[in-house]
Amino acid sequence: MAINLNFETVFAYWPQFLSGAGLTLRLSLLAMVVGLAIAIPCAWARVEGPAALRRAVRGYVEIIRNTPLLIQIYIVFFGLPGLGVRMSADSAALVALSLNVGAYSTEIIRSGIQSINKGQVEAAKALGLGALQTFRFVVLRPALRNIYPALTSQFIILMLFSSLVSVIAANDLSSVANHVQSVTFRSFEVYIVVTAIYFVLSSGLSGVFSLIFQRFIDYPTR
Repeated sequence: MAINLNFETVFAYWPQFLSGAGLTLRLSLLAMVVGLAIAIPCAWARVEGPAALRRAVRGYVEIIRNTPLLIQIYIVFFGLPGLGVRMSADSAALVALSLNVGAYSTEIIRSGIQSINKGQVEAAKALGLGALQTFRFVVLRPALRNIYPALTSQFIILMLFSSLVSVIAANDLSSVANHVQSVTFRSFEVYIVVTAIYFVLSSGLSGVFSLIFQRFIDYPTR
């Protein structure tokens, strides 16, 4: 059976693919930043916070980790309007992705914090450092060094899972692919192109994360 591939028709939509890839990358990077802003205080609360706060954060983490991201997106976009909270598809996608990566990153950061030798914390307190200074300079940086590979892997997974936001009509790469496929009927060619773009994006992020580690995080342990 002859295979008739026509990538030329698909490449005619290259500007739309680039626009979708740009939104996917921006959405993922913003979600990473917001997710980290959620995860760091939540991880501290899980380790050092009062009992009520620890239980609240644990509940948030368990709910997010034990429910599908797709359902979380639906709740934010379709469910919250029932409570009077309405947002655009792109904003809903950002909120859902941020909450999701925040929960997973909370547990990763918590494990890093707990990996720090308690003697270092006691020494910092003996030197007169406050709780915030101890956390920032003595705990967080070495913990980040320990968990950096797991954390950046989670961020790359987030970028790949961001394809799910196409179900609420966010104009990401997957949404563009679905549109182009419906117009050209070239399913194989469209999704091969999209696969290649996602591969380039994830490989590029991996390279950037590696450079950040070498430049800012890695340091001699002795």
